[in-house]
Amino acid sequence: MSQMTATCHCGAVKIEAELSGGLSTAARCDCSFCIRRGAAAVTAVTESLRILEGAENLSLYTWGTHTAKHYFCKTCGIYVYHQRRSDPGECGVNLGCIEGANPRTHGSIPWNDGVNHPSDRPD
Repeated sequence: MSQMTATCHCGAVKIEAELSGGLSTAARCDCSFCIRRGAAAVTAVTESLRILEGAENLSLYTWGTHTAKHYFCKTCGIYVYHQRRSDPGECGVNLGCIEGANPRTHGSIPWNDGVNHPSDRPD
C-alpha cells in the first residue's frame, strides 16, 4: 500500500489515505453520474481515509441506493473522493487531486461498467 495526499483546486479540502494498489488502480466509470463527472479515480481503503483540512467545506451527493457517497469542495466544486457502492470498504480518490499525479501522463485508464451495476439488477 502507498500513502497519498490529495487536495481540491482551491486548497480548502485536504485528505490522505492508503492506496491499495497505488496509482495502478486508476479507472473511470460509465454510470450516469461518473460519465458526467469524467474524473478517473484510484482505490483507497475507506478506513484509512482521513480529512486533514476542510471537513466543513465538503458537500455530499448521493442518489438511488444512497450507498455511494460523493464528496465535493463547496468552494471550488472539485470532486475529491467517494465511498464506493460496489465495496463500501473502498473509496475512489480523484486521480487529478493527488499530489504529484497527472491523469494526462498516466497512460491508458480503463473504464468500469457502472451502467450494468449488480445493485441495479432486479432479483
